[in-house]
Amino acid sequence: MRETRLHLGEPPEVAGAGVGVHGVASATDVFRLPELWQLHLYQYDAELTVDGTPHLIRPGRVSLVPPGTTVRYRYQGRSEHLYAHLRVAPVGPSRTVPVVQDAGPELPFLSGLLLHAVAAAPGAPERTRSEIWTALWRIAGLTPAVVASPGPHPAVGTAIAHIEARLAAPLTVPEIARAAGISHNHLTRLFRAETGTTVVAYIRRRRLERAHHLLRASTLSIPAVAASVGIPDLQAFNKACRRELGAPPRVLREATG
Repeated sequence: MRETRLHLGEPPEVAGAGVGVHGVASATDVFRLPELWQLHLYQYDAELTVDGTPHLIRPGRVSLVPPGTTVRYRYQGRSEHLYAHLRVAPVGPSRTVPVVQDAGPELPFLSGLLLHAVAAAPGAPERTRSEIWTALWRIAGLTPAVVASPGPHPAVGTAIAHIEARLAAPLTVPEIARAAGISHNHLTRLFRAETGTTVVAYIRRRRLERAHHLLRASTLSIPAVAASVGIPDLQAFNKACRRELGAPPRVLREATG
């Protein structure tokens, strides 16, 4: 087995998490967990066979093995790894994830997540679930994934991430194109082909969607809401709300009171 399909729609149930120590009593382990996923982050060299498929384990590699899968480890001596045993509900989006892959630059972050999960397990199981869920999302993103519903072109995805992180700041199409690593014209063509709208229209829509949420769900002042979505001019914000949301900010807020 070289790949597995992982659902990420809700936090996993963590049946156990800790530091595993192997290769002391025996150089080989063969086992399976009938009902649990196995997540391991390695700090050693070893050989791993998953349902007959061999994998090389190196420091900084991570493995994710589905329930009911037979694994065979061959160690080179005392071997320690971080682990979590999980129940993952078949809910939400699914991704095809390599059984074994390099954590690469994500290694320090993943190590921190798993260490926090282990430390929290005795007294704060909810935090453990949260840390492990975050780790699974990061692991699913280590390599290009095969997703049930294809995502946008990578440059469009980068552009959208750049926009979403900077809605409160001034944004221009040339700046977004530079962040995506393509030309202004190429981004314009790709963005319309992928999303059915222009970059400018997308920014406007997302700013007003965020403003609508803040007006309904928070007690932030209207000027603060306007500034937080990159439209600090109150007259312009009022006009934008009327045009895009059908009412001025004060009316939108009072409608949820």
